[in-house]
Amino acid sequence: MRSGNLHTFSLIVCTYERSDSLERLLRSVEQQSLSPNEIIIVDGSNGSDTKEMLENMKFSNLQYFQVEDKDRGLTRQRNFGITKSGNVDIICFLDDDIVLEKDYFRELIKTYTEKPDAIAVGGWIKDETEWKKIGEDYIPKADDFVIDGYTRKLGQRNNLRKRLGLLSNRPPGYMPEFSHGLAISFLPPSGKSYKAEFFMGGVSSYKKELFEKIKFSTYFEGYSLYEDMDFCLRASRIGQLYVNTAAQVQHFHDASGRPDYFKYGRMMIRNGYYVWKVKYPKTGLKAILKWNLINFLLIGIRIKNAILDHESGAWLEVKGRISEYFYLATRKSKV
Repeated sequence: MRSGNLHTFSLIVCTYERSDSLERLLRSVEQQSLSPNEIIIVDGSNGSDTKEMLENMKFSNLQYFQVEDKDRGLTRQRNFGITKSGNVDIICFLDDDIVLEKDYFRELIKTYTEKPDAIAVGGWIKDETEWKKIGEDYIPKADDFVIDGYTRKLGQRNNLRKRLGLLSNRPPGYMPEFSHGLAISFLPPSGKSYKAEFFMGGVSSYKKELFEKIKFSTYFEGYSLYEDMDFCLRASRIGQLYVNTAAQVQHFHDASGRPDYFKYGRMMIRNGYYVWKVKYPKTGLKAILKWNLINFLLIGIRIKNAILDHESGAWLEVKGRISEYFYLATRKSKV
């Protein structure tokens, strides 16, 4: 691995019972054109598989910590890892089921030089979405999403939301007043850096000085759905966030360590409501109506997945969403 850069940076990986995925990630870190000054592994596993795997890999700049219950869970493990980092400028986080393109770190870190106002920079996850470069004379179809000289299909959910007037009119990475904004996956593979107010925590980086002001919230436990959005929304009040679409990774979605479908459904509603209120503590009636309608729509889509598509776990997720929805509706929620 080669180093040498104006900015020093740490890589923190929080992991749980995924030694095989973590090894695959670290093999891609070995191949980077720009290497972290230190690698910190924060392991919430109960067994020793991860520790034994790392001993065999023999990274010279790697620190390994197996945490106890009080520090277990994604946000707690991230906060723990930050306390173990050395004298660096930037702290990077990667999910353990990520694989990096060769120039990921080089592209990510140079953003801080090219964008001096950047306090945080996110990477871009490659998926199966087909993007097409278009000319100025291109006439969009009804289900097209057009941005910065590129087009892609909206997809079934977002196309339905568009027809119902429930699709966000803000750029990807920005939350509208009714929440449910466009994800970072709607930024095109242009190689440019785009301003944002949230991005994916699994491919993220932050100036270390930011953690003197805010930390990852322990409201989010275990799998911690939406914890990254919560942190980014609070960070965006302090400085500017960017997503560099040239800093690319692949995400392999390892199913191990994820919650059951019922808990996942509950988190979709509870944590989604939480981050909405972090951004917009007070909202108008129209925004409240849209937030509710979108959640009803998403529940309906999951019911369709269960009945027509026979999708495994869809019914449990529906039950989780509905139970948490009525929990919020019958109690005065506080953020």
